[in-house]
Amino acid sequence: MSVKGDLRWYLFKFYASLFIALGFRKRAIITFEEMLHQYPNDPYALSSLAYLKTQAGDKAGAISIYKIVVQRSDALASSWYNLGFLQEEVGDIEDAEFSFRKALKLDEKMDLAWYGLGLTLIQQRRFDEAIKALKKNTQLQPMSPYGWYQLARVYVDRQEPEEAVKIIRHLKDFEPKFAKQLERETGLTV
Repeated sequence: MSVKGDLRWYLFKFYASLFIALGFRKRAIITFEEMLHQYPNDPYALSSLAYLKTQAGDKAGAISIYKIVVQRSDALASSWYNLGFLQEEVGDIEDAEFSFRKALKLDEKMDLAWYGLGLTLIQQRRFDEAIKALKKNTQLQPMSPYGWYQLARVYVDRQEPEEAVKIIRHLKDFEPKFAKQLERETGLTV
């Protein structure tokens, strides 16, 4: 009998979902942990548990679970992204870069992975690569101000204020709040 055809698997899933809906996050975590004892390496239980640990602030616990998830041959780009996101948050920049690149190998249109990759490259002061990653992010998500904001900051760091001014001008059209923030932070005015 396959795991998905096993009634116990569905009961674990039901109870964990019920606990989440009722706001009993700790009980949901325990239920997913019990589920993993019965169904080791179950991708649904692993991903759900990692998510709940992230929500509970247990980033190290979530990272260790996502590392198990991504070792599966059927690992999704989103799992690699989630791992990279957490690694970047805890300062594991090179590991985060690796994870974002793995996510992009699986889904080159994942705008969030391009953004995360850009952030890790900025932190490593690899500005040329960061610009490429952030430009890809802004192509995929042109109305999100975050990629544009980071791209302008990189241009300022590279002493290319004219490029940053172009971005500020662009942001004024749809996110004036971000444009004003960039003007304040950089001293550039448009």
